[in-house]
Amino acid sequence: MRRQAFLGHLGADLPASLVVFLVALPLSLGIAAASGAPIMAGLIAAAVGGLVAGSLGGSPLQVSGPAAGLTVIVAGLAEQFGWQATCAITAAAGVVQVLLGASRVGRSALAVSPVVVKAMLAGIGITIMLQQIHVLLGSQPAGSAGENLAALPAAITNLELHAALLGLTVIAILLVWKYLPAAVRRIPGPLAAVVVGTALSVALAPDVERISFNGSIFDAVALPELPDGNWQAITFAVISMALIASIESLLSAVAVDKMQNGPRTNLNRELVGQGAANIVSGSLGGLPVTGVIVRSATNVEAGARTRTSAILHGIWILVFSALFAGLIQLIPLSVLAGLLMVIGARLIKIADIHTSLRTGDLPIYAVTLLCVVFLNLLEGVIIGLSLAAASVLWRVLRAEVTAHEPATPGAIWRITVAGSCSFFALPRLNRVLHAVPESQDVVVEMNADYLDHAFRESLIAWQQQYQATGGTVSVEEHGNTLFQDAASRPPKRQDARELPLPPRTSWQGAAGGPAPAEAGTTSGEQARKPLRSILAGINKYHRRFADQVRPLVQDLTDVQNPDTLFVACVDSRVNPNLITSSGPGDLLTLRNIGNVVCHDGQDASIDSVLSFAVNALDVDSIVICGHSNCGAMKALIQDANGAGVAALGAGFDAWLDHARPSYKELLGNHPVAREAADAGYSRLDQLGMVNVAVQLAKLDRHPVVGPALTGGTVQATGLFYDIGTARVVLVTPEGIEILDPAHAAGALPAGVVAG
Repeated sequence: MRRQAFLGHLGADLPASLVVFLVALPLSLGIAAASGAPIMAGLIAAAVGGLVAGSLGGSPLQVSGPAAGLTVIVAGLAEQFGWQATCAITAAAGVVQVLLGASRVGRSALAVSPVVVKAMLAGIGITIMLQQIHVLLGSQPAGSAGENLAALPAAITNLELHAALLGLTVIAILLVWKYLPAAVRRIPGPLAAVVVGTALSVALAPDVERISFNGSIFDAVALPELPDGNWQAITFAVISMALIASIESLLSAVAVDKMQNGPRTNLNRELVGQGAANIVSGSLGGLPVTGVIVRSATNVEAGARTRTSAILHGIWILVFSALFAGLIQLIPLSVLAGLLMVIGARLIKIADIHTSLRTGDLPIYAVTLLCVVFLNLLEGVIIGLSLAAASVLWRVLRAEVTAHEPATPGAIWRITVAGSCSFFALPRLNRVLHAVPESQDVVVEMNADYLDHAFRESLIAWQQQYQATGGTVSVEEHGNTLFQDAASRPPKRQDARELPLPPRTSWQGAAGGPAPAEAGTTSGEQARKPLRSILAGINKYHRRFADQVRPLVQDLTDVQNPDTLFVACVDSRVNPNLITSSGPGDLLTLRNIGNVVCHDGQDASIDSVLSFAVNALDVDSIVICGHSNCGAMKALIQDANGAGVAALGAGFDAWLDHARPSYKELLGNHPVAREAADAGYSRLDQLGMVNVAVQLAKLDRHPVVGPALTGGTVQATGLFYDIGTARVVLVTPEGIEILDPAHAAGALPAGVVAG
């Protein structure tokens, strides 16, 4: 099977490997030059990356090799310890990567702020450009970015014209390459630029400085040597190289996964593969190896299907380096410098800067970039990660506490509290609370996602103190945490509560305080509790929800277009919009005692609503919704048992005529009643479900609704809302269906009493 799969994909993988090889060859040479390493070290790393990482890694389409992201750290190590000691550090970093992969911490390596990684790459790009511009101008680069920047005026004054023109030619070719015809762009731009630059140098500038080495790639193999002393610096070098190479490889692998629809990367295996490649590369005298997004993207765009493409590209590098090494020595250093200038510039992405600006991470980006450029890579990354961690703590732990002074004297003061309400926020909380004048009516709006005991205790202490001065304080909760939970439980983040219409009793008078008096009301008016409660609710609506609702209803100002007529009981516990997750303009609602319908002119109000819904509004569906523990159904059963309903008035008794057929169907063992009984519902709720089925049957006989149902322009649906479990049941003429998957297995729903 594997042989068949290999042969089946070879037609796509072979040409893709050749394209990747042509891109990787000049890049590997340029990165070696920028790292201050032997030129052939770049080709050794490219070959090892293709063969070893391609074979053992966890990403099927990622291509590995020497990366621009490690040039700065490699150059520093080579200068400090020498090249062969740097190779030993590379091999040791590979061992660390293998251990990380074996420990299955691959995904945890991605727990790095993306803005730090992007700033690190941009800093590396600037460092490369500051170094290579000296090579392009025909001078020698200095050891640090600051020194290169300071020496730039002298380099410009003493530029070597031929070298500069060759480098600028390469830059120009790379910049215009994407605008050339598609047939021309089949040749990789870096390869074309290096070939043209080299050809021009041979013809017009034979004396420019060129790449030089002795022998082939096999002659360049150099065994690593252990560095002498300073083991603390060496340990830091090993760890920093391992971490940076791992993060860059894993981020590249994740990016490659987003570019293709094939198998995803096994990140732990990818770490093992990258570590093995670095062990081999370091042992042979090669540069550090990472997954490289430029080559990987080229691989995907060229149509590669499996890891065979990456492996073959390593073979082509090895063959070329062994047989055609002499051609490499024709390449001028300024040509590679032009190539590296473009590579460095492409590491600085304007989109990343815009993103960090929008997300508030620009200071982290700027500080990390500057530290990478002017300090060193490791210190810059550590400082960037520290800033990112501090930023997260600030954003997570910070609570917004704001006092809103009323526009008119005597109106309610609002204190809004949002975010994580912990002891970290106590200074700001107390500062804002004590700024409120005495003897005012205050409402505290809590929109917390985290609340600890210290915050609650401080707020209650202020509430009691403030009310002692003659003021009133009420606490409203709108967030994910419950205020009372902080009194006796460990604080924790709660699941989001998404109840747009909570009962007023859940927030009025919270935390022991009465709801604040409405502005302009007298003591007699305040005594009328129901009206005062409604007015307090309207006040809350204006404060918290009106601005959010306004965009939803602006299009409904002149016309309504509901898709459903919802017939429900008048019971206050049934909220049609809540149980259907609908909003303004979605439902045309008809509510009456027992959620009944009628026909043949028995009730003009019901008939008019049905006709208006079908003929004027063209609704798509009509829903009949009953509910548990319905008072109308209780009255039917009491009346049938001789208790009578005269105490409720003659009109109520007459109204029950619309529902009495439902009781007869219950006695006749209606199929809905049988299924409801099997599900454990009480006799009362069985009647409520049967009543829904009976009202649906009435719709079939209605002179307006019936033809619409027969013609298929309207459909009718029966629902039953079980208040105790807050679950909705589908009711059909043949039976019932539990709609909540968590309760559909036949178990008795919580709160339902069999009987």
